Amino acid sequence: MSQESLKAALLATIGAIKEKPESGRAVFRSETKWISDTKCEAKVRDFGVMTIDEPPELGGGNAGPNPVELLLAALGTCQEIMYAAYASVMGVELTSLKVDVKGYLDLQGLFGMNPDIPSGYSKIQYVTNIESPADEATIQQLIQTVESHCPVLDTLVRAIEVTGEVKHNGKKLTLVEA
Repeated sequence: MSQESLKAALLATIGAIKEKPESGRAVFRSETKWISDTKCEAKVRDFGVMTIDEPPELGGGNAGPNPVELLLAALGTCQEIMYAAYASVMGVELTSLKVDVKGYLDLQGLFGMNPDIPSGYSKIQYVTNIESPADEATIQQLIQTVESHCPVLDTLVRAIEVTGEVKHNGKKLTLVEA
């Protein structure tokens, strides 16, 4: 898709949402399934099955990225998509765009070895490399727009409601506090 086609598609969607705001509410889904050991499969929309696995040092077969790596990939690719989208709407030419993302995770938290250490990342850092003939002021405006509207970044930095339930043989279970 060219920058002009991307711009046209986005502006058409924005116009439809302005006309009918409720049409902007979306629900995204993923179905996952445990296969064996640490190997799982994920299905999103009509795409092929993705294999998710752990590296050998975490007991896996290294058949695919692990969930915390997918989280980093989600942040990087969401940033890139947002840059491409907003650049097209703003008329900013991008020559090259790359995001390097690092997540810092202490395995002591994952393995329950220290209750003061979280199970997940303690810090995520990213570096966005933009090449463009646009002037610095224009790129600064693009950066501000992307940083304030990237959905994955927003989800990671803002406290959101996450709910879940567990079923055992089809029956919903209630969590019993230890």
